[in-house]
Amino acid sequence: MYVIIVLMQANGYTTHEVIPSHEQAIMIGIELPHEPAYLSELEQLAGTAGALVVGTLTQKRPRPDPAYFIGSGKIEELKALIAARQANLIIFDHELSAAQTRNLERELGIKVIDRTELILDIFARHAKTREGKLQVELAQSQFRMSHLTGHGAGMSRLGGGIGTRGPGETKLEYDRRQIRSRISELKGEIQKIGRDRSLKREKRRRERIPLASIVGYTNAGKSTLLNALTRSDVLTENKLFATLDPTTRRLYLPSGRVVLLTDTVGFIQKLPHTLVEAFAATLEEVSEADLLIHVVDGSNPKFEGQISAVYQVLEELKSIAKPMITVFNKTDLLEKKLPRDIVKKYQPAVTISAQAKTGLDKLLAIIDGQLPAPPTSTPT
Repeated sequence: MYVIIVLMQANGYTTHEVIPSHEQAIMIGIELPHEPAYLSELEQLAGTAGALVVGTLTQKRPRPDPAYFIGSGKIEELKALIAARQANLIIFDHELSAAQTRNLERELGIKVIDRTELILDIFARHAKTREGKLQVELAQSQFRMSHLTGHGAGMSRLGGGIGTRGPGETKLEYDRRQIRSRISELKGEIQKIGRDRSLKREKRRRERIPLASIVGYTNAGKSTLLNALTRSDVLTENKLFATLDPTTRRLYLPSGRVVLLTDTVGFIQKLPHTLVEAFAATLEEVSEADLLIHVVDGSNPKFEGQISAVYQVLEELKSIAKPMITVFNKTDLLEKKLPRDIVKKYQPAVTISAQAKTGLDKLLAIIDGQLPAPPTSTPT
């Protein structure tokens, strides 16, 4: 099926694009007190996962409905929208409970997923290395475990009462045991990879090579910056979470010092805790870094909100107090320079274009100045 989508631009012009699509999605968001509904990022996530957004629906509520997340009146409105747009997928910009998902699918007759499931799907598509695949499977298993519920007596091998007691178990209990067992296996394999990485870090410490980690919101240009600074060829795409696996390269500074530069997985608003936990081994590179290079998409009008989202994840990783350079990237896309007071607010900071390779000399000088002084040799 081919769908024509009309995109409204900020300048008032419209563009038409013909896109082949198998999954046509309607996005749902609710505006809670002190939490407005921003669906533009969810639309980007949906596009990255291969879905075409054909409609949106929002609702203001003091709190989510315990049964359907949205109100019963909105359910009827959503049914009409599904029929009109021929949608076959509903995506919520919030995490749903297992009961809410089940209730919605029964009422609507089509597949319903939430923000966490959407992000997990993207991670599964983009994981390339064994470690990345293991971490994604762990996150998926933990999500399944938290959403596993029974569906009535038909799910059980046993009834109640006399003659039914024994070593048997319900289907739900069996499923839980199987998932727990797989989670344990995955954690063991990931821990082994983590131990191997720890050995490499220990070797690096002995060689006295400092580590700088590139962090930032997804699609801010972290991999492009790594390529520009180290003449590498790490995959770069204009998509959310284009790269998941950490990449480390040597960077030679103007002073002659060598630093290991690591590109890490991108962060996002409301990054699911299961992903932070599953990618703990990878994110250790952030925790162990001597310096954080925080790449910000300076061309995004909401970049300060993205900065806050990155800070929240760094808080969770207990790395927010580390020395940090804020790098405002993509300045080649700006009509005028960023205001001085904004750049000054995040000092030490620098404006660059990793794509156009401008401002990199100044960035290298700041990295050189912000790294801890090399240890002095002790006499033997």
